[in-house]
Amino acid sequence: MIFKVIKIIFIYFLTTNPLKANTKFFEEGLDLFKNKKFDLAKFKFEQEIVLNPKSELSYLYLSKIFKNLDNKNLQEQNLNTVILLNPKNEEAIYNLALLKLELSDYKKSKELNNRLTKVCDKFCDRSKELKIEIENLSKK
Repeated sequence: MIFKVIKIIFIYFLTTNPLKANTKFFEEGLDLFKNKKFDLAKFKFEQEIVLNPKSELSYLYLSKIFKNLDNKNLQEQNLNTVILLNPKNEEAIYNLALLKLELSDYKKSKELNNRLTKVCDKFCDRSKELKIEIENLSKK
């Protein structure tokens, strides 16, 4: 009988993770982001990353926060991290291509857009528009 109780307790601790109670950081960050509370949202996404370093969506939203805060370096770092975690993340590729275009790096922007066309599903129309914009701006 005592072995059954010990076994149940042991299984309980193996299947429950005390960190699971804190996995709401992303959702909290998303709510704060939607309410334009960028500093608080940034903190929540960073907390999520501490618990889950492969949280590509947290890095993606951090990049959006840094875009709103006009911090291009940190925006680029977070977009690169998203692409490192998921090389087919269309939104990250597209946003990085836009950023590179904004920084007048037409070659890199074009390269990223070509990459996007190979994996696009949701961003195909935006990719076509971006291609035209890159061509127009690179001629100037």
